[in-house]
Amino acid sequence: MKSAHKIGSAGAFGRFKNSNFAQAWLILVLALIFGSALAAVQVNLSGVIATNKLNETLERIPELIWGTTKAVKLAIENASVDITPGTVMIKKDHKTAYYSLFRVVHESKLAGWVIKAGGQGYADKIEILIGLDPGENTITGLFVLEQKETPGLGNKIIFPVWRDQFIRKKTDTPLVVAKGNVQAPNAIDAVTGATISSRSVTGIVNRTIGDVKGRLTPETIRFYERQL
Repeated sequence: MKSAHKIGSAGAFGRFKNSNFAQAWLILVLALIFGSALAAVQVNLSGVIATNKLNETLERIPELIWGTTKAVKLAIENASVDITPGTVMIKKDHKTAYYSLFRVVHESKLAGWVIKAGGQGYADKIEILIGLDPGENTITGLFVLEQKETPGLGNKIIFPVWRDQFIRKKTDTPLVVAKGNVQAPNAIDAVTGATISSRSVTGIVNRTIGDVKGRLTPETIRFYERQL
C-alpha cells in the first residue's frame, strides 16, 4: 500500500507537470522573472542615458549659439560662459506645454537660448536642440540629440551639411521643406529619399519656435538654482 501510494503520487505529479495549467504557470513565472530583470536594467540605464544626454547637450551649446569656429576659440581661451538650465511653460490654445531650455550668458550679456524639443520621426521619436539668438528672431544652430531613422537615408538629418541649413533662418516665417533648387529664404532642402524625416525635424522646429517666440520671460521660465 505504501509503495502504491508513492507511485500514484508520482504519477499524479507527472500529469500535473505536463498539464497546460502547469505550463502556463511556468511561463508566467519566467515572464515575471525576466520582466523584473529587464525593468531593473532599464532603471539603471535610464540614469546613465540621461546623464550622457545632458553632457552631450552641454558640449553642443556653445556651437549652437556661436558656431563651431567661435565655440572652439572660446574654449581655447577658457572664456567664461554661464549656462543656466530651466523649464519654460507655454500656454497656447487652451493647452499647456513645457520645454527644457538653457540660457547662455557671456561677458554678463545674454548670448542666446538653446531649446530642447522632440516629436515623431519616420521610424521613432526625434529629439533636437535648437539655438536661438537673444531676441528669438534667428536660428543660430540645430543639433539632433536622438534619432532612429533609416540608416543611409533618414539618419542623414544628423549630418552638419543638412543641419546647417537652419542656421540664420528667421523665426518670423515657418520653414518649409523643398526638394532641390531651394530658393526661398525659409526653405529647407529635404534629405534625398527621406522627405518624411526632413519634414519631421522641420515641423518640430516650427512648432517649438511658434510656442516659445516672445514667451521667454521671467514669468514663464523657472530656472534651476545652479549654473552648469
